[in-house]
Amino acid sequence: MQKGMHLDRERCVRAVQSKDARFDGWFFTAVLTTRIYCRPSCPVVPPKAENMTFHPSAAACQQAGFRACKRCRPDASPGSPEWNQRADLVARAMRLIADGVVDREGVGGLAGRLGYSTRQIERQLLAELGAGPLALARAQRAQTARLLIETTALPMAEITFAAGFSSIRTFNDTVREVFALSPSELRTRAPRRSPGDTPRSAPAGAAGSAGAPGGTPGALSLRLPFRAPLNPDNLFGHLAATAVPGVEEWRDGAYRRTLRLPYGHGIVALTPQPDHVACRLTLSDLRDLTVAISRCRRLLDLDADPVAVDDQLRTDPLLAPLVDKAPGRRVPRTVDEAEFAVRAVLGQQVSTAAARTHAARLVTAHGKPVDDPEGGLTHLFPAPEALADLDPESLAMPRTRRTTFTTLVRQLADGSLHLGVESDWAEARSRLLALPGFGPWSVDVIAMRALGDPDAFLPTDLGIRRAARELGLPSTPAALTARAAAWRPWRAYAVQYLWATDGHPINFLPV
Repeated sequence: MQKGMHLDRERCVRAVQSKDARFDGWFFTAVLTTRIYCRPSCPVVPPKAENMTFHPSAAACQQAGFRACKRCRPDASPGSPEWNQRADLVARAMRLIADGVVDREGVGGLAGRLGYSTRQIERQLLAELGAGPLALARAQRAQTARLLIETTALPMAEITFAAGFSSIRTFNDTVREVFALSPSELRTRAPRRSPGDTPRSAPAGAAGSAGAPGGTPGALSLRLPFRAPLNPDNLFGHLAATAVPGVEEWRDGAYRRTLRLPYGHGIVALTPQPDHVACRLTLSDLRDLTVAISRCRRLLDLDADPVAVDDQLRTDPLLAPLVDKAPGRRVPRTVDEAEFAVRAVLGQQVSTAAARTHAARLVTAHGKPVDDPEGGLTHLFPAPEALADLDPESLAMPRTRRTTFTTLVRQLADGSLHLGVESDWAEARSRLLALPGFGPWSVDVIAMRALGDPDAFLPTDLGIRRAARELGLPSTPAALTARAAAWRPWRAYAVQYLWATDGHPINFLPV
């Protein structure tokens, strides 16, 4: 699928008429006769082709005066894969908007983080997405509001500010305009079900009531949609096998971890299901809900387009059997880019178990304690500021790696190195390579798992070279890189398929 797919009218019409769920999030269908907009897979009878018009975002539909369909809930469709596979200004802006920057810092804050003027940001977003940053953030607020209205018993006044609205009047007006229902009507129409129950028939993005029995009071149970197929083995296996004690754990079939968020902290439990990922969130401040959901989706790479990825990788006859055996592998990513960079240094030239031990010591000594009534999570991973003044002699690692570690955390703490969802991948790579002790492997594993570059590649990785030899691929880094040119722009996904040829625990869903 290509950039600006909503402009390919013939292809969009075919997707709507076939109710193809693969296209959900890529574009939205607005129906001129009903003034309603839908996702391509909407279960209702498709409108006549002449009554369809297509938009690149839900916000653009709302800007044009269309209301969200009550059947297919287009506001809860998976996000566009474009923002995960692109590193241009629009993609970086969209990742920041999803992370709640416009709500917290305004359009000026968004522009400042990207290094452009507000006028340039607004012009580019409007040209490509049919809506400016305020409209895009408003659409996101409306989705969060709907989620809280339908899944909690919170008073509407609390939902107003938790969703990011500045006033109850704005909240009421937006909900009515977007969903053609008042907030109280949305709550009345919400499916009635027992606390904590999230049936398969519930629409994507729906949830059980807060405070499920046996769980944490005030927890929110959500369904995170994805494009099929999704192979959970390496995704959850990697996260569980590398989990830092106190910060992460695998418990009762779920990957659980603590989250550092703009207004407070949270604990999330993520459980793979056949048609969604079950997500249970406990937040110290509900204003962090949108950010927490965005970061969990990014952690699990849920907005990827697995069909496009796998089709490209299948063109290599040596990779094709791996893809056909277990299609839909995702890249396990992170909820905190700086945390992952620190952990990458701790993992240089040591085993997975040793890296976990190093990280656990840091967490115990410098992490912020949290309370977890449900399990064994005890701390937030320490922020760079908490590690900047650490005594290097306290680190049980070679002196050269101590220098690498202390240089990294000091630059992250003082802002001279910034790693975030808005990072320019090429610039971040260049800055990382300039640090002592950072070679191609360290830089590319950070690019792949922290920055989200789908084309990051690890030709010097021992597991990759071993898999290459077994498959008959070139095993020297230069020759393998040349062969891998045919896998672009999805080499990070090829890494997952190559890693999966090994019997390492990262490749298996824990039991």
